[in-house]
Amino acid sequence: MPGRFVITKTPKGFYRFSLQAANYQTVLTSKNYSTLATCREGVETIKKNAQAPIEDQTLKNPEALKFPKYEVYFDSAGQYRYRLLASNGMNIALSEDGYATKSGCLNGIDAISRAALDATIDESALKA
Repeated sequence: MPGRFVITKTPKGFYRFSLQAANYQTVLTSKNYSTLATCREGVETIKKNAQAPIEDQTLKNPEALKFPKYEVYFDSAGQYRYRLLASNGMNIALSEDGYATKSGCLNGIDAISRAALDATIDESALKA
């Protein structure tokens, strides 16, 4: 069973999406978008770039990769985090929470990659 992008409308009238894995666990939440069309574009951007390679910036001499890519890095608290950069270098997703281990961070990236691969788009909450 593939993952799914669930598009919702916030109380203030913005649109956002969550990417849910096949087990319905949310693995990614988007920023707010002012229109449904731009929110849908955000979904397509994630789908297009979710299989990107990983640049590990926690290494002493990381290999610089071309965009699109995930970057794994340390935050100010010493936790592992990731960000997904699109082919134009724009940051399109980042981990909401830090990870204590690199393997946990890499598992987060893997969850996004797997869930987005053949994900469906669910806009049923907009009709409520």
